[in-house]
Amino acid sequence: MPDIEPPVEDKAASASIYTNEGVVRPEFVASLLEAAQAEWEEGVRESVRDLHESEMADILEAVGEDYRNKIVELAGRDFDFAALTEVDEAIRLDIVDNMSNAQVADAVRGLDSDDAVFILEDLGSEDREDILAQIPFQERIRLRRSLEYPEETAGRRMQTEFVAVPPFWTVGQAIDYIRAGEDLPERFSEIFTIEPTFKLAGVLPLDTMLRAKREVVIADIHETNSHPIEAVLDQEEAAQVFEQYDLLSAPVVDENERLVGVLTIDDVVDVIQEEAAEDIKRLAGVGDEELSDSVRSIARSRMVWLGINLVTAILASLVIGMFDATIEQMVALAILMPIVASMGGNAGTQTMTVAVRALATKDIDTYNARRTIRKELQVGLLNGLAFAVIIGFVTLVWFGQPSLGIVIGIAMIINMVFAAASGILIPIALDKFNIDPAIASGVFVTTVTDVVGFFAFLGLAAWWFGI
Repeated sequence: MPDIEPPVEDKAASASIYTNEGVVRPEFVASLLEAAQAEWEEGVRESVRDLHESEMADILEAVGEDYRNKIVELAGRDFDFAALTEVDEAIRLDIVDNMSNAQVADAVRGLDSDDAVFILEDLGSEDREDILAQIPFQERIRLRRSLEYPEETAGRRMQTEFVAVPPFWTVGQAIDYIRAGEDLPERFSEIFTIEPTFKLAGVLPLDTMLRAKREVVIADIHETNSHPIEAVLDQEEAAQVFEQYDLLSAPVVDENERLVGVLTIDDVVDVIQEEAAEDIKRLAGVGDEELSDSVRSIARSRMVWLGINLVTAILASLVIGMFDATIEQMVALAILMPIVASMGGNAGTQTMTVAVRALATKDIDTYNARRTIRKELQVGLLNGLAFAVIIGFVTLVWFGQPSLGIVIGIAMIINMVFAAASGILIPIALDKFNIDPAIASGVFVTTVTDVVGFFAFLGLAAWWFGI
């Protein structure tokens, strides 16, 4: 056996693998890599055996691609396959691709159905079918049913293991069933009541059941308003249901209102984080790229929106070209005009960011849309007046021309108001046409603020000075 100490001496304190800054300790990674290089199987297994899946995921991202698969191989059955649900897609696919379908099938059998689906959905159809064929029939049927639902829906996120009993049972019967049941989830906070046709009848929280006497009929104490979620509902809308009703879990039903699964809060937290990150990335035009993606794929994903931005920049340049004679006769205009466009762009981005997020969370609706638009226009006007005074004074001191200060001040007001208008109206309009405002708003808002800013400033200058 190699003379190497296991990376973690005290397994009871898994937090010890992290520094105070929350990153994996370099000495832990170095010792684990040393064990992997020496192909010390027991050392690697001892290191990862008691780690939480999220901790294992952090380690996989920290060790790099050169030793990632080696560590998984040496860890064997001590590797928590659920860790693959916590890493980037590129890392997950790299690890799975280096395993045989039989190994993947064996690992998937030990996962909750929602985690298994999360891993299987990214695989090629041929490999996925081969893996499913090696899974027991009942579990295979549940996984297939989830995989049939569209991506990013509640059906894809749901867990198909749940506890369901008839409403005419007593509390005692339900407790005995839970105690004796083998094919039940390891953890749950609610049991569901179903009709003979599997139609959802209600939900019974465990705390309510445990406080009731054994002879009490479940139909007398279950909650019929269980806030069921349709399996085809978008995962972001499902998360909003959880937020609205402060749910820990919710039943998932098909088109016939039959219970097909349960959506739990841990999955919803993941959805909220994913959707928030997705909106931020889309606002910047970087798509769904991840840190582990290759240079080529990242460059390709960004190239589209950079090309669109190039077109809009050319449009703004054409506006400047219309006033080339004006700029030639007054060089100060060339110095000052980026200020107007830049301020408008920043103001528009502020409004747009708030609007896009409000649309995503359904905070903007038909009842408050007009009020919100009016408020943003007032904010734009107020900020425009404030910065018009500031830039007007700066221009006066800089160039000694009061009239030029007045021109740029008026242009600033105009562009700040247009920036506010475009920042709120463009996302709302795109949303009305079922176009994701997070994707397209930035390009349009930037174009409006640049064109309006340059046109207002240079046009006013040409008219004011008669150039």
